[in-house]
Amino acid sequence: MPAITPAQWLTLGIFLICCILLVIRKGHPVYVAWSGVAVLLLLRVITPEQAIRSLSFNAIGIIIGMMVLSELFIASEAPAFLAQRLMSRSRTVAGAVLSVCFLSGFISAFVENVATVLIVAPVALEVARRLDISPIPFLVGIAISANLQGTATMIGDSPSIILAMSSGMNFMDFFWMKGRPGIFFAVELGALTSGLVLYLVFKKYGQPPAGIRQTEVRTWVPTYLLIALIVTLAVSSFFVNKPPYTVGAICLAFAAPALVWYRFHRKDVKFPRFLARLDWNTLLLLMGLFILIGSFSVVGLVDVIARAILNVTGNNVFLAFSAIVWISVLVSGFVDNIPYTLAMIPVAQKVAANLGMQPWALLFGLLVGASVGGNITPIGASANVVAMGILRKNGYKPTFWQFVSIGLPFTLVAVGTAYAFLWLVWGRI
Repeated sequence: MPAITPAQWLTLGIFLICCILLVIRKGHPVYVAWSGVAVLLLLRVITPEQAIRSLSFNAIGIIIGMMVLSELFIASEAPAFLAQRLMSRSRTVAGAVLSVCFLSGFISAFVENVATVLIVAPVALEVARRLDISPIPFLVGIAISANLQGTATMIGDSPSIILAMSSGMNFMDFFWMKGRPGIFFAVELGALTSGLVLYLVFKKYGQPPAGIRQTEVRTWVPTYLLIALIVTLAVSSFFVNKPPYTVGAICLAFAAPALVWYRFHRKDVKFPRFLARLDWNTLLLLMGLFILIGSFSVVGLVDVIARAILNVTGNNVFLAFSAIVWISVLVSGFVDNIPYTLAMIPVAQKVAANLGMQPWALLFGLLVGASVGGNITPIGASANVVAMGILRKNGYKPTFWQFVSIGLPFTLVAVGTAYAFLWLVWGRI
């Protein structure tokens, strides 16, 4: 293997320092990422032009559009209404909580995972209070269900958006691509089998659910807009030779009139306050990470990492696929999956090219491993951190091992199922 150059060592070192600071939560994540970018620019490792080219404006458009629509969807109270209706129609607490976990997963396929947990958690807390039982396993189940299903669609979570924009996938490719079932079906099979893990956790709660307060939906307009956006993205998938920023433009095109509608519909809410509630920090963090990871390609680090993987796995496609999936699971249990996914997508593509195979098995395996692996620990995904924070805020004291006792078997079963499916469907092309 050729020696690593000083520029490559420097780039790798800056990235790892930023990752460590993000993991131990020292400093604001946005400041950490952009400080790394500033150092790369000041040391002339990359140029301003190369930094700008590293940004995925399509992904940025999708994130802004979905950020607006998700916030409006939450404010409409429609998700809470649906969760409460599901719980009230269940015969047992176990059935009620399982229903809400599945609803959490469904919502998360189209709405950011953290937002999903914030939507559904209050319902589970209310059930636990009325029955005088601990809500800890309920909120763990909601969080890990959201993380799993966020992988199923192009707009479900940031890593899915990043993968789609990096590989030229469209909305429908997640369901059916090149005459084969897409990653959606791998995730759903994983959801079915890992649902058995949740059933075993919750089956002891056989008592009937207590009466649940019903939330009134303020308006169905955000729900209709979200459905219309999904349909439009699906239809746009069938058009070829469309402009490169089509998907981002579609999301922004739905967000703009939604903001205008909200401005005049909710006169009791100060509009600047609504805009301030949007998750701008995640957007700015992603932009900084795009540039940090883009520097890998600029200095040739992608080739170095790809060659290191090939040195271990040789020309064995199955070993390369397995290594990417299970290393991703392990790493994402402790490291945020966004920087990891950004770093590994070009590596997986390069490994596939060197093996003379199409990249889809490696890319899909990477996405499943990185997104679902975060379910192992309470620090592995933002949704997990938020769920634990909600519990502490309400006077409960969840432990690291309480989370792991549910998250680890759930992850192993979900990833194992998806891993087998992806290899059978995509591993031989």
